Amino acid sequence: MATAKKVAKKAAKPKAAAKASATPKAKKTTGKSTTPDKFSVEQKLKALFDLQNFDSAIDNIKIVRGELPLEVEDLEDEIEGLATRVKNFNTEIKGLDDFIATKKLEMKDAAAIIKKYAKQQKNVRNNREYDSLTKEIEFQNLEIQLCEKKINEHRATIESKAEVIGQAKSDLKERKDDLKYKKKELDEIIAETEKEERKLQKKSSSASKIIEERLLTGYQMKRDNVKNGLAVVPVERSSCGGCFNKIPPQRQLDIRLHKKIIVCEHCGRILVDPEIENVNL
Repeated sequence: MATAKKVAKKAAKPKAAAKASATPKAKKTTGKSTTPDKFSVEQKLKALFDLQNFDSAIDNIKIVRGELPLEVEDLEDEIEGLATRVKNFNTEIKGLDDFIATKKLEMKDAAAIIKKYAKQQKNVRNNREYDSLTKEIEFQNLEIQLCEKKINEHRATIESKAEVIGQAKSDLKERKDDLKYKKKELDEIIAETEKEERKLQKKSSSASKIIEERLLTGYQMKRDNVKNGLAVVPVERSSCGGCFNKIPPQRQLDIRLHKKIIVCEHCGRILVDPEIENVNL
């Protein structure tokens, strides 16, 4: 009887183990939540203040290299314009050369006709035929003179355009040298600032996670609508740090308490106390 009980107990153990193993284990939670609801108004003000500082630093980086890309773009456009100008002038010169070649052929044909008529004059039967041939010879001589005149005019035009092409090529070379220098300078600045910009963008993204969507949207809209990109400004000398209008004493007190989001009545910027910088997130 005792042996039967022992066997029953041994048989019951695997079932209990299977039941225990079937029970799912609770997952451990690690890290802190970055849901905006978890943060106080003071912390959100601090996050807004930090976000503005990070974004302003990024703006400054873009301003430093912001003029160079425009200069590079202007030089590229100028180079393209000069290259097109040289190409057009060369096309015009080719057309003038073709015209001169045509006139030279006309002169050659006229000379052949004159030779032919001069030979015929020796075999004329009357004065009428002689006068007719003489007039044809005179006409062909006038044609030759006209061709020579036009050839000289077009040669002068070619010389003039050649001078312009020479100047344009000189300008083109100078602009290409400038472009090479500017591009090198731009690449160096980008190389120097790219790492810092990525670092600031990462910090900006982290600060944004603390701020609810409504506040963040208002912040971005205000940044887009002001020239200096300042949507969050400290109160300095009892005035708004953005529009410099005076702030009433009671409103200044509310700002210093860090209990609610307060905007300037004049410019709509978010106002913060300078001491917000010392708040820890």
